[in-house]
This record gives sequence, structure tokens and C-alpha cells, in this order.
Amino acid sequence: MKIRDVMTPDIDVLTPEDTLRTAAGVMTELELDALPVSENDRLIGVITSRDIATRVVTEGGDPKEVRVGQALSGDVLYCFGDESIADVAERMAELWAPRLPVVNQDRRPIGIVTLADLIALKPPPQARQVRHSRQHAHSARQARRARRAAAA
Repeated sequence: MKIRDVMTPDIDVLTPEDTLRTAAGVMTELELDALPVSENDRLIGVITSRDIATRVVTEGGDPKEVRVGQALSGDVLYCFGDESIADVAERMAELWAPRLPVVNQDRRPIGIVTLADLIALKPPPQARQVRHSRQHAHSARQARRARRAAAA
């Protein structure tokens, strides 16, 4: 399977000229904590709720005046729609990235993939039967008694 098979398509995208107030409003409406930012139909970054908090609260910026382009984080992380799920999952784990924008070969945003999308693909773990044996319980009791005696 490819990322395009599990991504969320038709995502909302901001521009660098949008205000932080607009970004926060869209995030609130969609119940998201991050949105891709594109310019000339090309991904240039992702704005997160943390980026907004940093610019407004910590640095005292006005959310009606500060532009998304001024608050973007440094590196642009993304994946391509035709990449394998395993490769992208591994990269997300290495980068500690809870989400990645998905782009086509022209870097035009086409969706977003989250860890939740990838986790949903795994079947739930099988319940294992726990075997209780009298011998195991007996040896566990003996080990605890031996540890207590050694500590005393």
C-alpha cells in the first residue's frame, strides 16, 4: 500500500499571507493542531498551534497582524503520495512527527497522513491466553522469599 491509500485527502491549506488569527480559526473549526502552508500551489511549510502560541504569547505578537509566513517553523517535512507506508512510518518515528503533509511530485499538497492513520492499519493485538501453573507460582514465591531474606 502507498501513503495515498491511507492519507486524508482534500485538506485545507493556508497561505503565508493569512494571519495567525485566521490560522487559529481554521484549526479550531476543523479540530486540528496543524495545517499545511503553500505558496504558488507548492508546500512551503506547516503552521502548528505551538507556532501560533510562540508568536503570540511568548513574543507578544498580534494575531491579527502577524502572518503565517512569519511564524512557520524551519524545516519543511513531507512525504510523497507514492511512497510506501512502511517507509513513511519509519521516517515519522525517526523524526517524532505526528503528521506529515503529502505532496505530489511537484510538491503540491494533496493530503496529510497522521500516526493515527497508520495505527488504524494494524490489526488489534491478539489476546494471549495466560497459563497459570502451580509450579510457576511456587517458584515465584520461592524467589520472592529468597530476595526478602537476602535484603534482611
